[in-house]
Amino acid sequence: MLSKEFFRFALAGAAGFIVDAGILHLCQPALGYYGGRALSFACAVFTTWLINRSLTFRNKHSGLSLWQEFLRYVSLMLAGGAVNYGCYVVLTLVSATVREFPVLGVAAGSIAGMLGNYLSVKFLLFKHQE
Repeated sequence: MLSKEFFRFALAGAAGFIVDAGILHLCQPALGYYGGRALSFACAVFTTWLINRSLTFRNKHSGLSLWQEFLRYVSLMLAGGAVNYGCYVVLTLVSATVREFPVLGVAAGSIAGMLGNYLSVKFLLFKHQE
């Protein structure tokens, strides 16, 4: 059974997705696909950091200043993104089914990335009990 903490982490991720997609939709005409995506990703990471530090891991702290904590959080999210993309790439290389239905690779990558992000934030950032 999934923990309440993991469930809250997933909800924060869903909120981040909504922010990401919304900002991209608004900014893409002016900033293009890549500039809009860079801004939307940054906004989504900031959103999930705020939710995770105030809700998901509210009984824990990082022991860092807010600025240091945010930078560490960003680096952990980028690592999770690399896991997500790496899983997708590997699956598209080794599975004809995933090549035929790439959404399966996206789903597997998303799950792997979310699990990696959760574990890294839980054990590498918000590791001190209050």
